[in-house]
Amino acid sequence: MKILIVDDEEMIRGVLREYVEFEGNEAEEASNGMDAVKLCKERDYDLILMDVMMPKLDGFSAVKEIKKSKDLPVIMLSARGEEYDKLFAFELGVDDYVTKPFSPKEVMARINAVTKRRASKPTLNGNEILKFEGLEIDMAGRNVYVDGVKAELTPKEYELLFYLVRNKGIALTREKLLYDVWGFDFYGDDRTVDTHIKMLRGNLKDYRKFIVTLRGLGYKFEE
Repeated sequence: MKILIVDDEEMIRGVLREYVEFEGNEAEEASNGMDAVKLCKERDYDLILMDVMMPKLDGFSAVKEIKKSKDLPVIMLSARGEEYDKLFAFELGVDDYVTKPFSPKEVMARINAVTKRRASKPTLNGNEILKFEGLEIDMAGRNVYVDGVKAELTPKEYELLFYLVRNKGIALTREKLLYDVWGFDFYGDDRTVDTHIKMLRGNLKDYRKFIVTLRGLGYKFEE
């Protein structure tokens, strides 16, 4: 596995690189978000460890730019542990959020967990476009159309909708949605799921009816 380590502190990059390579992975480094974006355009990586506060371009902005062209797993590293920062990071589509100071062993454990979680996600035919009346879902292109008009969803709304569709007809608890869509160590609660479902339904307009509320339990996608 090839991992890009992005942090403006040379010592942190060095320690993380030592652990990453010790477990048999390749590692490359960048000291700011601008260099990280450039490297991701030129090369391929399997995962990114991204600091938040950096010169030239912060980690959030760098992730947003990288995600425009590549759906890479990202673990954010930050001294900012406020819930707002974590929520914003997950909205951008990051896979995990680690608060500094951290143990390099913990970071490696999270890398393994993210990799395993991504590999275990069920997939549909990459070229398949699913149609539910006037709702069209292009899984490979990450596009959703409502009566022919492209819906502007956040990265997390896309992921939530795709997960519901992959598990069509299955009752999904809020806890399972948090675990599988946000990650097992996400610091939110059930309200996070409800809030995103509400926003997603708003964007699906008349086809919100396909996302059924199971009172006291969770949700399911049902035709």
